[in-house]
Amino acid sequence: MGDIGGRERHWRGHSAGSREYRRIVAAMTAAGIATFAQLYAVQAVLPGMAETFSASSSRVALSVSFATGGLAACVLLWSGLADRVGRVRVMTVSLGAATLLGLAAPLAPGMGTLLALRAAQGAALGGVPAVAMAYLAEEVNPRHLSRAAGAYIAGNTVGGMAGRLVAGVVSDVAGWRWGIGADSLLGLAALALFLTAVPRPRGFRPTRRRGSGPGLARRLRDSVTDPGLVALYCQALFLMGGFVTVYNYLGFRMTGGEFGLSQTLVAFLFVTYLAGTVSSAAVGRVTERTGRHTVLLVCVVMMALGTLALLGDSLAIVVPGLLVLTFFFFAAHATASGWVGHRAPANARAQAGALYTLSYYLGSSGFGWLGGVFYDHVGWGGVVAYVVALCAAAALAGLALVVPRSARRR
Repeated sequence: MGDIGGRERHWRGHSAGSREYRRIVAAMTAAGIATFAQLYAVQAVLPGMAETFSASSSRVALSVSFATGGLAACVLLWSGLADRVGRVRVMTVSLGAATLLGLAAPLAPGMGTLLALRAAQGAALGGVPAVAMAYLAEEVNPRHLSRAAGAYIAGNTVGGMAGRLVAGVVSDVAGWRWGIGADSLLGLAALALFLTAVPRPRGFRPTRRRGSGPGLARRLRDSVTDPGLVALYCQALFLMGGFVTVYNYLGFRMTGGEFGLSQTLVAFLFVTYLAGTVSSAAVGRVTERTGRHTVLLVCVVMMALGTLALLGDSLAIVVPGLLVLTFFFFAAHATASGWVGHRAPANARAQAGALYTLSYYLGSSGFGWLGGVFYDHVGWGGVVAYVVALCAAAALAGLALVVPRSARRR
């Protein structure tokens, strides 16, 4: 019952370098791998799915959008449940249910069944990103929170890369169904590691259904009345929308007549995710010296420049552009998500984190699908212009981050 125990007196969180801090980082890395290997498993095999179902790129991309949309729809529910039963319990149930649904997805007889399973799997996976930052804010010393958040995001990138790479390579040999099934087995192994590594929570205090603390509606209000928090939600919405658009539809371009790459070679393009692993793990130290707002703005600008490079007609241009795009997207995401946990009121951290996650996956499902409409009707140049416009919208929204936290309540 340790997960629902009271907050220890004078608890300040585990410091970087301690044994428990290392266990937290290992557990959250595993949780990130389990989540994102399965969430985006189909992204690497979209061309094969389009051939099987005789569907357009935007239609098969719904298998990504339904999963991320299901996740977005349920993050607030997961955050409310986590306030009562604990962050670790919620993440455990979330990953267990999602893995079972992921193992069923390759058996889907048609597109409709597959989309339904993907939506349910996304809804189940929402438990991890909904509470991860609140969990870290409670268990890690505030001085090292940016570093821990970066390590968690790095785990997400490893999961995203491994999931796409495994699915792509396996699908080239045995078909896309085996590809996404292999990713669910990867998620099962990562869940076992999470359960082994995660330490007993010490900073969690349960919210009772009746008591003196603020209710869910009040906590949600506190999470949206700070213009700075809203600006951070906008970073997630716009930047994730642009990022997913690129990774959804680049495979269609690379397997098409212009490049003519095999599915395996296209899958190896996802190794560029390692750039995100490096940037998200390192950016915490940079923000400690430079400041969050400066780092975030630089990341958005560089992400736009990396996107423009994807207009190139050779791998010597496209691959470096993809590396730059990925490096600075994950640096921006680690900065913004960690900032949410730091800026949010203590009694509304789970809700603020859930709203950030909601925005993140609304961007993935909504803007990611809309990118396919641009691809189907305008072509790759239209996709690039669309993603650059989303980066510009994120930069403009970031201006609200100059509003002090004292303006949160009037």
